[in-house]
Amino acid sequence: MALYNESRHTSGCFLPERRAFGVQENKQFMSALKTFLVEDSPVIRENLIATLEELGPVSVVGTAEDESSAVQWLSQTGNQFDLVIVDIFLKKGTGLGVISAASSLPQRHKLVVLTNYATPDMRAKCLALGADKVFDKSNDIDALLMYCNRLVSGEGGSSVLDSLM
Repeated sequence: MALYNESRHTSGCFLPERRAFGVQENKQFMSALKTFLVEDSPVIRENLIATLEELGPVSVVGTAEDESSAVQWLSQTGNQFDLVIVDIFLKKGTGLGVISAASSLPQRHKLVVLTNYATPDMRAKCLALGADKVFDKSNDIDALLMYCNRLVSGEGGSSVLDSLM
């Protein structure tokens, strides 16, 4: 069964179909992961926000397109987030710097990488820097959505939202 509707394909970013994830129609009753997104491509960023907020338990609370803006936002007192999604290649700097900075923050959160460059070496480097998971933009959007659903549902224990607050 195909998880992607090719008619919704935009600039290399596939948008999964709603039926592939068993998303609840009463989404307003679900808790949402406050998510900070670091992605340099405006088209991919906007499509990803739409997909995550429509199909996943996600509320995007901020975005950045380069390393310094991302690190600055993450470091600001008062910015609340549960999840950080980072691309590796950015307009300026890299996602590796963002991962390193986000890993050292005192606030508890989950940190994932979403990249087109998910080679075994890059995955290992991201995990070593503190990423919790690495997803491939071309193939793993459905896996990212399932990961977000598991975080909110507390599969295997209390939900990530409970442990982060």
